[in-house]
Amino acid sequence: MFKKIPRQFYYFLAAFFVLNLLQSVFTELIFDEAYYWYYSQNMDWGYFDHPPMVALLIKGSSLFFNGELGVRFVSCIISALNFVVLWLLIDHPKKNLYVPHFFVLVFSMTLLNAYGFFTLPDTPLLFFTSCFLLSYKYFLKSPKFGTAIILGIFMAALMYSKYHAVLVIMFVLLSNLNLVKNKYAWLSVIVALMCYAPHFYWLYENDFVSIKYHLYERPNDAYQFEKYTLGFFVNLIALFGLTFPFIYYALFKTKSRDLFNKALLFLTYGVILFFFLSSFNRRVQTQWIIVICIPLVVIVYNFMLGNKPILKWIMRLGIVNSLIILYLRIGLVYQPILFNFYYESHGNKAWVEAIYKEVGDIPMVFENSYRNAPMYEFYSGGIPTFSLNNVMYRKNQYSIDNSEERVRGKKVAYISKYISDNTFSHTKPDGGILKGKYISEFSSYRKLECILEEDKVSLGNSNYHLKVINPYDFDIDISKLKFSIAYLSPYKITLGLKPVEPRPMKDSLQILAKNDSIDFSLDIPDYDKEKVGYIRVVISENGLYPGLNGKPTPIQ
Repeated sequence: MFKKIPRQFYYFLAAFFVLNLLQSVFTELIFDEAYYWYYSQNMDWGYFDHPPMVALLIKGSSLFFNGELGVRFVSCIISALNFVVLWLLIDHPKKNLYVPHFFVLVFSMTLLNAYGFFTLPDTPLLFFTSCFLLSYKYFLKSPKFGTAIILGIFMAALMYSKYHAVLVIMFVLLSNLNLVKNKYAWLSVIVALMCYAPHFYWLYENDFVSIKYHLYERPNDAYQFEKYTLGFFVNLIALFGLTFPFIYYALFKTKSRDLFNKALLFLTYGVILFFFLSSFNRRVQTQWIIVICIPLVVIVYNFMLGNKPILKWIMRLGIVNSLIILYLRIGLVYQPILFNFYYESHGNKAWVEAIYKEVGDIPMVFENSYRNAPMYEFYSGGIPTFSLNNVMYRKNQYSIDNSEERVRGKKVAYISKYISDNTFSHTKPDGGILKGKYISEFSSYRKLECILEEDKVSLGNSNYHLKVINPYDFDIDISKLKFSIAYLSPYKITLGLKPVEPRPMKDSLQILAKNDSIDFSLDIPDYDKEKVGYIRVVISENGLYPGLNGKPTPIQ
């Protein structure tokens, strides 16, 4: 199979790989990469936001290198391998004569280019989408035990990369419903489920926290055509830059010739349609639709080779795209002179060094920043950090792991916009101000859980049943806890707080015992009913801003 690949292909591939290695070394981490690096410090079968594949890539990279390359090395490898798999997906008899055209096409796709070195969940998603499609292609030719096993493994690898992978599998299945009658296709499903069983078990053990967050608890806002639906179409253009008219023209003109080509079309149109409909409910991020780049490389390249005018235009505009991308890639390392924009890969070492000079080796607590906390830990050489998430923010990996215990009872440097008596501050390159102070003995109880027994509540009503659960292995003095009702908009954005005093259903309770719970009677104060869609019960401990203890409960 690999002997059919021309030598010229390997020259281009080597150049692409070396470019990504150099980019990885000289580009500081972006915030999401730092967050996923934090994942990799405690390997598990799942994490709050994503399945574990991105953490596995980083852990693998760290076996070979330190620093940024220790986060990105495996991403560089699988991105190069992805080009090989894409090439193998193409059957056009003249493809060996047009190797440069293939690399111009793929290099000019903006995010496909960026994920050549960034280590994000979409990096393995793209690679395993290509592998899944290649294994499906061979499965169609020879549905037997071996190809079914391989197909199932790649289905699981897709799902371990990102939950969006279910769309890839679903639309390929919809393109060939006869698969439901194929025993080898069922074998693939069984293999995939067996491989994915550890993550299912992790979800069960963690109360399906990832699914609940993505489906029910993410904050949103009111529909805006420009931000949502128009933004979705802008993202479709941004994926391909100047070549976008010819990319979509090739897609529109390509007809289903066989089952594999039909799968590519179903996958592309299916993802576009799914996120178009989603755009009427929430803002669609560009990377959510990036997976269409994989089938479109195959569709467009095949179309190019049979249509000389389109070939010429994609080459011309693709080269311009590539030059712009190269300039932007240099801009990731150095702030560009021509367009003086700040990006999150600029200045992270500098602000971490400045804070470190101020606070030294003591642990850091960042309020409402799962971005700054891991970035500081990475560039400070492993100083323990914790993201203290309050009711104005959202839950994340720091809400479910053991990081709170790394700072409990210790002197910490506490950085938050909610403090006014700061003793030090630093202005970041993006203009953000980090205000900090020292806390001699830090203690938070962010895992305390508040459960309203009622499915819906009415504002201004009394005697609701509240259960407060202490999951810690130590007792908590109830006098240290201050309760409030957080009022949320219909889009689960916190509008305001009102203090409340729940009444214990048993008299004289002063201690919330370890691994135990207490039942309270709770009155819910009135608020502006025109705005409130949900409430949640929250707790402030030791003078800290209230946390995210209760789940959003609808107003009836």
